[in-house]
Amino acid sequence: MKNAKPQVKRRRQDVRKQRRAARRPVSTTVTVTFHQVTPSEAIRRYAERKFARFGKFLKRACEAHVILSVDKYRQRGEVTVKSGRLSAAAAQESKDLYSVIDLLEDKVIRQLTRHLEKLEARKVRALSAGEILSEAEGNEPTSA
Repeated sequence: MKNAKPQVKRRRQDVRKQRRAARRPVSTTVTVTFHQVTPSEAIRRYAERKFARFGKFLKRACEAHVILSVDKYRQRGEVTVKSGRLSAAAAQESKDLYSVIDLLEDKVIRQLTRHLEKLEARKVRALSAGEILSEAEGNEPTSA
């Protein structure tokens, strides 16, 4: 008979590591595109840091595509966030690219939280035994 490895009990430490890994927020891939703007590493890092937080709202990995552009005195920004079937988009204009990024983040977070609230409200739960009994007592006709 070949040498069979004996079943080894998993250590508590290994189990904890697996649980922690399961609780980690999902990853967010952020792509920043510049149109008619000189690409700045500081703005790119700022946008990536702001939009990387979307993973904590969603259960799946998501992608965020940010487009920053400048037309004369107008700084514009657009963002599209996709995760599975969910898609959220926002556009904003301002005088400063940093404020555009902040406003875009606020808009998308509002959209995502609203969507998640709708999903929670849609869930149907079964009636408890107390609720069933109280309905049965209230619906019985009284004979007089």
